[in-house]
Amino acid sequence: MPSQKKARRPPGSGVLRGDGDGRGGWGQAGGGSQRPGVERLANPVKNPTQEPQTGVLFLLVVTLWSAKKGPVMIHAMIDSGATNNFIDREYADSLGLQYHDFKNARVVQAIDGRPLKTGPVSQWTEPTRMWIREHMEEISFFVTEVPHFPVILGIPWLTLHDPSISWTNRELQFASKYCQNHCLVAKVCHATDAEPIITLPKKYSDFWDVFNEKEAEKLPPHRPYDCAIDLVEEAPIPRGHLYSLTEPEQEALREFIESNLRKGFIRPSQSPAASPVMFVKKKSGDLRLVVDYRALNNITKRNRYPLPLISDLLDRLRGAKVYTKLDLRGAYNLVRIREGDEWKTAFQTKFGLFESLVMNYGLSGAPATFQHFVNDIFQDYLDRFLIIYLDDFLVFSRSQSEHEKHVRMVLQRLRDHGLYAKLEKCAFDLQEVDFLGYRVSPQGLSMDPAKVSAVLEWRAPTNKKEVQRFLGFANYYRKFIPDFARWSDPITSCIRGKQPFRWTEQAEKGFQQLKKLFTTQPILQHPDPKTPFVVQADASDVAIGAILMQPVGEHLHPCAYYSRQLTAPERNYTIWEKELLAIKAAFENWRHWLEGAKFPIEVHTDHRNLEHLRTARKLNQRQQRWALFFERFDFQIHYVTPAQTKQADALSRKPEYAAGRRETSESRLLQPENFATLTVGNTKSTPIEPTPSNPEPLCAQEIRASQQADAWAQEQIRQGLRFPFSLKDGLLCYRNHVYIPPGPGREKALRLCHDSKPAGHFGLFKTMHLILRDFWWPKIRKDVEKYVNTCMPALQDTEREALRPITSSPHPFSPMGDHFRGFYH
Repeated sequence: MPSQKKARRPPGSGVLRGDGDGRGGWGQAGGGSQRPGVERLANPVKNPTQEPQTGVLFLLVVTLWSAKKGPVMIHAMIDSGATNNFIDREYADSLGLQYHDFKNARVVQAIDGRPLKTGPVSQWTEPTRMWIREHMEEISFFVTEVPHFPVILGIPWLTLHDPSISWTNRELQFASKYCQNHCLVAKVCHATDAEPIITLPKKYSDFWDVFNEKEAEKLPPHRPYDCAIDLVEEAPIPRGHLYSLTEPEQEALREFIESNLRKGFIRPSQSPAASPVMFVKKKSGDLRLVVDYRALNNITKRNRYPLPLISDLLDRLRGAKVYTKLDLRGAYNLVRIREGDEWKTAFQTKFGLFESLVMNYGLSGAPATFQHFVNDIFQDYLDRFLIIYLDDFLVFSRSQSEHEKHVRMVLQRLRDHGLYAKLEKCAFDLQEVDFLGYRVSPQGLSMDPAKVSAVLEWRAPTNKKEVQRFLGFANYYRKFIPDFARWSDPITSCIRGKQPFRWTEQAEKGFQQLKKLFTTQPILQHPDPKTPFVVQADASDVAIGAILMQPVGEHLHPCAYYSRQLTAPERNYTIWEKELLAIKAAFENWRHWLEGAKFPIEVHTDHRNLEHLRTARKLNQRQQRWALFFERFDFQIHYVTPAQTKQADALSRKPEYAAGRRETSESRLLQPENFATLTVGNTKSTPIEPTPSNPEPLCAQEIRASQQADAWAQEQIRQGLRFPFSLKDGLLCYRNHVYIPPGPGREKALRLCHDSKPAGHFGLFKTMHLILRDFWWPKIRKDVEKYVNTCMPALQDTEREALRPITSSPHPFSPMGDHFRGFYH
């Protein structure tokens, strides 16, 4: 390393690694000069300037077992120049690992050959379990202060497992006999199968400190760009209330407070303001604390600093041939709260009241403040070779040699201002890159495949109903498609008359051509930030769908499509939550267009109750988390008739979701596990015959059939389903409660909601409450009252045993009497 680069790091504080002089390739680091390895077994070091070891390094994701947290995913650096395996002491403490003491301490050296300031290593960890995909082992670590990454795997690990690295296929291959006998479920761990193996190109290896996770956790200084929170005059101070937390959430809250107090990001407070906290699950399964700043945002003056127009940013990329994408670590936490405004950020917990010293997600002024911050820092680079949208950076150049210079300039500016990038989300020297919803290449802009996959992956219909849905979707766009009839007529002919359904070759050709036309201009246009956005969303039993549109003349023009199947837990959501989930998923998918939109976003839904989302007083925990997410957007929800949302409705009912529909076509409106007795330890389940305490479940398919045979229900549908009636998944609903026609269906519903074990033979009020969760029919209260009043088990249970005299007490504090009536089955 040149002397001027070495001087940037004080002695003993560099990266614990041994850089190599390998020849290019993915994951390799180092330069032409040799550098000291991580650790020397000499004790003490007799010659700090001895000949250094060399090696190569790269990063990947491993999973460590923690007694406190269970499996935890972390970044580990594999370093062939490190003579042992190391773990950072602070991180080991957070995992709850057990330590053992060495008889003789080991001296650790940094990259300049000098012992670390933290002193020799005196402890090692109890063996703990570690996974790299399907590769599992027990491993111990030397405990020290690792400046850059939580874990370093050195020569002992490499020697034991002897992995092979395929630089071409990005694979780490465990083929040694030791691994085959002791560690492996699968021999090959692909970087693309799970978390990618993370690398920094060799030519930028002197900027490792810019990707330092630990440095990013330090409290940033005050700057002119601190986040100001100016309140509306005479506005009431927000005073929230504590939300109930589960046991894991309480433990996560304790860890959050301890960690952020240690970093200096928060401090104890005596503020008159108080906002509640809650938790959301990350994709990894970990919990992330979120402060509910909705009340504070309502009385905060808006920061009107503009977010850049995406169309303007993308225009600057013309002529570029090489791209590097950078993502800032911690982003908003890199900005301080303006001095004197910290009290306004106070949040309350069971452990006390705290206030934030750094900017948090959820504050209404956060996006504008952060954009102002990065724009000013990189002002002289913007539009020349750099574009920035919040924490997303794209460096672009016309040649490879020019690009390296530009990337180094940006990394140096990050270093100068104490900003850090997240290596796992960065990508270097690309010929094609996905950025802000577009695929950027030297040939120009194209649609991000994710925008059109919802239509391109639409499978061919297999019955008349699926053909009708596709044609309903297609007819909306016929005004934009020349020769529409030419392609749609062969499809329409498959459902004409009473002939059996037959999907012809001509129909398949028209089907594929229409899908292609839907996903290309002029049908699918690029979003224009200067025009209002309209989001149309809908949900079915098994999937959700949405379309992003903008008005063009008198028509709405599509900009992007989105659909996906619901997960098993999501299928248990209420209709209200499924419809809201469709909107949330659309906002997440198109965040880069919708967040900071110039005009309020108009959301179209056929579920009228969603109009009251922002004024609802009672929300469960899931709905509260979603409400916090929506705070980032300026939007209005408008009810429209089902006929006006048929495009999104069609996306949520595509044929490929039919398998999921068949799996749930017998879905119970009351879950079957409430009626089945589970036998622990028995791998075979015996069907349970319906009994008074275990009634037969009521299926949606059964209700649908009875509604089709009910004249009153069919008359309501023919009249156009005016409020409060609606049609959901082929079921007639009254205020979102499924209508049960006269007949055995009503008796089944009554048995489920009164006779079953979970119902417990409740009285009139509770039985009414339970049955109205899902069902409705005219004069339902009268039927429920009659059923409850004539229920024999409930009447028999009201008999009282004769009272018996209590015998006198023989001595003080002896029991006078006890009597309990247990549960009956």
